[in-house]
Order: sequence, then C-alpha cells, then structure tokens
Amino acid sequence: MAGRQLHLHWVPHLLYVLLMVEIMSGASDPSTGTHISPEFPASDVNQSPVVDCRDVCGLNASDRCDFIRTNPDCHSQGGYLDYLEGIFCHFPPSLLPLAITLHAFWLLYLFLILGVTAEKLLGPLHGPSLDTLPHGVTFLAFGNGAPDIFSALVAFSDPHTAGLALGALFGAGVLVTTVVAGGISILRPFTAASRPFLRDIIFYMVAVYLTFNILYFGRVTLAWALGYLGLYVFYVVTVVLCTWIYRWQRGRSLVHSMPGTPEMLSDSEEEDRVSSTTNSYDYREEYQPLLLCQETTPQILVRALNPVDYRKWRNKPTYWRVLKVFKLPVEFLLLLTVPLVDPDKEDRNWKRPLNCLHLVISPLVLVLTLQSGAYGVYEIGGLFPIWGMVVIAGTAVASVTFFATSNSKPPKLHWIFAFLGFLTSALWINAAATEVVNILRSLGVVFRLSNTVLGLTLLAWGNSIGDAFSDFTLARQGYPRMAFSACFGGIIFNMLVGVGLGCLLQISRGHPEVKLEPDGLLVWVLAGALGLSLVCSLVSVPLQCFQLNKVYGFCLLFFYVNFLVVALLTEFGVIHLKSV
Repeated sequence: MAGRQLHLHWVPHLLYVLLMVEIMSGASDPSTGTHISPEFPASDVNQSPVVDCRDVCGLNASDRCDFIRTNPDCHSQGGYLDYLEGIFCHFPPSLLPLAITLHAFWLLYLFLILGVTAEKLLGPLHGPSLDTLPHGVTFLAFGNGAPDIFSALVAFSDPHTAGLALGALFGAGVLVTTVVAGGISILRPFTAASRPFLRDIIFYMVAVYLTFNILYFGRVTLAWALGYLGLYVFYVVTVVLCTWIYRWQRGRSLVHSMPGTPEMLSDSEEEDRVSSTTNSYDYREEYQPLLLCQETTPQILVRALNPVDYRKWRNKPTYWRVLKVFKLPVEFLLLLTVPLVDPDKEDRNWKRPLNCLHLVISPLVLVLTLQSGAYGVYEIGGLFPIWGMVVIAGTAVASVTFFATSNSKPPKLHWIFAFLGFLTSALWINAAATEVVNILRSLGVVFRLSNTVLGLTLLAWGNSIGDAFSDFTLARQGYPRMAFSACFGGIIFNMLVGVGLGCLLQISRGHPEVKLEPDGLLVWVLAGALGLSLVCSLVSVPLQCFQLNKVYGFCLLFFYVNFLVVALLTEFGVIHLKSV
C-alpha cells in the first residue's frame, strides 16, 4: 500500500501538465504558426446572422447537405469525423433512420471506451490506497470523473456546446446524488455520521449557488474560474483536516471508549475489520508452475498483449463474456499504447519488449490525438511530418532501452513509464470525449433537442456509468460509506473542476470571458438540486448519526423520476420555465 500511496502526489502535477498542453495546443495554428482566432465572436464586430443548425430538418431533402456545409452553426470544433455531414450528405433521406442507429451504436461504444480508459488511467490508484475517506472523495472521485471532466473541457471549447457541458455536469450531479446514492442505501443500508455528510452537502450547495450566479450574470470571468478551482482545493484540504482531527480525537479517547457496534464503526475501522477478515491470499500463485522456466522475449510480448484471463473467462457468466468481447479491442489497444506501472507487483509490471514498444507507440498516439491530429500531420518546413520525427526519435530511445535493460529487472527510470501512461490515457479520453460531444450535438440537431436536455440525459447517463458501477461494487463489498462519500466527492469534483478548468482554458486562449446563455430548464435543475441538498442537511443537523435505509433510497429515486418528467415536458413545450 505504501508503494501505491507514493504515486498519489503525481496526480495534481499531471493535471497541470494536461492544462499546459491544452493551452499550448489552442495557442497557435500548426499549419500557419499564427494565433488562432477566438471561437467566440467579438461583440463589437458586425457579423451576418447565423441560422440555427436545428432548422435543417425543416428543409427539403435536397437542400439539407448544402445547408450543413455552408452554415457556420453546423460546424464543430475539433474531432476526427463530421457527423452532421455524414448524416445529411452521405446517407440518402430514406436511410436516415439507419444513419441515426449507426451513430447511436457508435455513441454507446464511445461511452464504453471512456469507461475502460478511465479505469486504465487510474488503475494503480484504486485498491488499498483508497481505504480511507479522503482518498474516497478525491482520487476515486478523480477516476470516476475523468470522462465528465474531459467531456466538459471539449464542450466548453465550442460556444455551441457550452450548454451541453453545464447540463452534463449538473445532470450527472443530480443522477449520482439520487439514483446512485439511493441505490447504495437500498443495496447496503448503513448508519452515516452527520458531520461528514453535512460538510459534503454544504460544499455541494455552495457549488450550485456559484452556478446560479454565473447563469444570472451570463458570463464567467477569470476570477470566477479560479474561484471554482480554489473552492475544490479548499474542499480537499477540509476533508483531509477533518479526517486527521477525527483520528487524533479517536486516538485520545480510545482507552476510555466502549467497543462500538459494527454499524457504528467509522469508515476506516469497518474497512480495516472487513479487510482483516477477508482472505487476502493471492490465489494466482497457486497457478504458477512448480519449475519456473524463463520466458523468452517474444513470449513476454505475447502474454503482455493478451487482454483475456482464460481462468477468469471460464468462471464468469455469459453476460460478462459478451461485454468482454466488446471491450477486447479497446483493452488490446490500451495495452499496446498505454504503459502501466504497478507498484504492488515485484517487477512493477515491467515488460521489457512491450515497454520498449510503448516508447515508440505512446508518443505517436500523443501527437495524433492532440487537437485531433492537427499537430501530428503538420510538416516541418513542408518536407517531413511531425509524426515521422516522433517515430524516429521513439525508435532510437526504444533501441537504447532494449539493449540496456533485461527482462527480469525494471530499470531505475521505470517511473517515466507511469507518467507516459497517464498522459496517453488522458489524451485517449479527450479524443473519445470530443467524438461523444460531436455525436450528441448531431443527434440534437436531428431530433431538434436542446444541448441542455442532451447534457442532462444522454451525456450525464453515459458519463455516470463508471460512477454507478464502481460505487455499487464498493457497496456490495461492504464499503457503503466510502461509496456514498465518493458520490458527493465525485460531483463536487466534476462541477468545480469541470466548470473552472473548462472556462479557464477558454480564457487562457485570449477570450476575456466565457459567455453563457441562461436556460430555464438548467435553472430549474439547480433549484431542485439546491432544494434536495437543503432538505438532506436539515435532516442530518440534529442527529449525530442517522440511518440511510431503503426508504431514503426510494425517496431519492422518486425525486429523479420527477426531475426527468419535468425536463422532458419542458423540452417538448408542455410546460414553460422562465430563465433568470
């Protein structure tokens, strides 16, 4: 466990590196070397009116393709594919349902890619290093919230999809605090301490209140963006300090306290008790051969690139195998491109032939996923592309590494592979998130749905799949408090870091502020989230501990059903909600 915790301090630095990479990628145009013009038009420049792209479905079938190609509102920022042009230009009108179906399946698979890659991204950070509350609300929240954050960064980069970002962040927040938190209470009722719960509720309400303000003023300035990020840093510091104070007080009163009942134990006490009673023996050692034969280099490469554990495959049910088949291409691609350093293993997951291959492939992936490959195909002096230079340099470094190391012992600079793996995974997530946002916007144009509704429903559901699975798994394994804490830690992380970092990136690219259009439905969502949080806080204040049972869980589920009903009725014009 100490080895894992040693690497946790890398996360803030790597986030800073990603921020700098994104800022530099938007600073200049690789094809010209000049500064890219802002995506947001200046208010004092006369511009021709832009027709809403959703009006395309009201035109004749023969005019739709030209409308998509000539209307600036239909153009996407970034991405590898132009989905609107594909739907209206490459499919005849009679095959429009087929085009929509194919795009919907591709959207589902992109959500699968996001989930698998996020799991790969912070794989070494999950496990024993998350056995305390602060890690549950920070690093587990970061692992679960990676798709949300990258989707928000992509959506904020385009003025057409800023509402999609806000809708997704707060839609996922409502979903996690109602469906996921309610499901945890139904699966594994437990007794929660009121003070940590009240602390998380207060920070959540402050985040919602800040969003009320930016919607009221209709813009986000540099001060507001830094305020969002600063509030999350203050939240993490508060969680850590509260945990230290609690442990200090518990240590002083331990000799005078009575043995607690199982349901009144703290998170760390219960988890230590469960982990001490469970069998932690690694049964994989039982399957090792008695006489170990040293593997050859090709055998190591083949075994390292195999994403299937045949022993686990035989013991799993059919639905798991079907899902595994869909995940195999993604897992193989990640094994081939993303190096993984596991400090819990004796060899730290050192695979000499594969890691040397990573030195060539991972940098190539970086330049081909940054800004959707715009930098990778740029030719230096009009003669040689950047991706070719990366391949040559990577091959030279890989050759030196291969001949200077051995198969049995990792090199001293093995930690560099952890940094390379984190960066490659992050850019894979960013590339998949870009495609998700573009597909959702295309589906919104076809069905004439607003970005807010798409964010509150489809994007929020897709990005919250990882949260639901990981939190439900923790609850079933006997850690309902950690799972419940991760719910609030995750949404606070998503809202504060997602909005703050997304707006900060746009401001750093030369925009004085980020414009937001007030949306009545989004305001209603914030009011509902604020009201639910206020009710929960009032319930928990007079109690030292309170029971989160099935009744509480079903009440949360009922709230979310009503939330969806109002959202859909508003979108289709049955009811009207006034904006701020």
